[in-house]
Amino acid sequence: MSRISVTIITLNEATNIRECLASVAWADEIVVVDSGSQDETVTIAREYTAKVFVNPWSGFKAQKNVAVDKAAGPWIFNLDADERVTPELAEEIRRVAADPWALDGYEVARKNYFLGRWMRHGGWWPDRVVRLFRKSCGRFGGIDPHAYVIIEGRTGSFKSPLIHHTYRTLRQYVHKQYSYAEVGAQEMMKRRPGRRITAASMVAKGLTKFVEVYVLKRGALDGIHGLIAAVSGSYFALLRYALVWDAERNTQRDASRR
Repeated sequence: MSRISVTIITLNEATNIRECLASVAWADEIVVVDSGSQDETVTIAREYTAKVFVNPWSGFKAQKNVAVDKAAGPWIFNLDADERVTPELAEEIRRVAADPWALDGYEVARKNYFLGRWMRHGGWWPDRVVRLFRKSCGRFGGIDPHAYVIIEGRTGSFKSPLIHHTYRTLRQYVHKQYSYAEVGAQEMMKRRPGRRITAASMVAKGLTKFVEVYVLKRGALDGIHGLIAAVSGSYFALLRYALVWDAERNTQRDASRR
């Protein structure tokens, strides 16, 4: 069987990391790259693996690629600290690693637990992401904060889901989504500096996101949880544009004062 390396990036994940690591104790290697936790994350991680590294935060995709580079196995399984691998999924992963005819990457459906409920609609299920891949064929790309694995080769799917404990409280959700909106705004400015943001573009972005989540992806069927997810998604989509507008307004103001 080819060796399987599990890679995880962390920051202040003491409440999550123990259960996460326990769910992949079967792996040949666990690599944890921490970006400067102020809690017990690193201490707990070292109970499960000697390969714990502290690396200054470099962005989601860059940090995930740092973890991949430090892994020794030919197979990489990437995991977030708030995710859990079930025994059934672990068996599927090991079976692939033992198969000489295996494909180059495999996606898994995430089963998302949001504010005390398993989400079934609104794009939350099946939330398919590539997580197992040959190190020689995969690399993280995309636009922060939404990093994803880019595979050069053939891909398949697992039958068993990956458990994802997303947000326990609305406060936690709002705080995290705001940080994602800030990162997204920074990426927008990098890709299109000087982009003109209008009230119409902000409103259109927010409304489009709400219709997508609540109507087209049937988030309404998840009741109040679906409504919260749709309204929040709409607000933070609009907020990302508003943050770009504010940053460019401040840049123009500072330039006019010189």
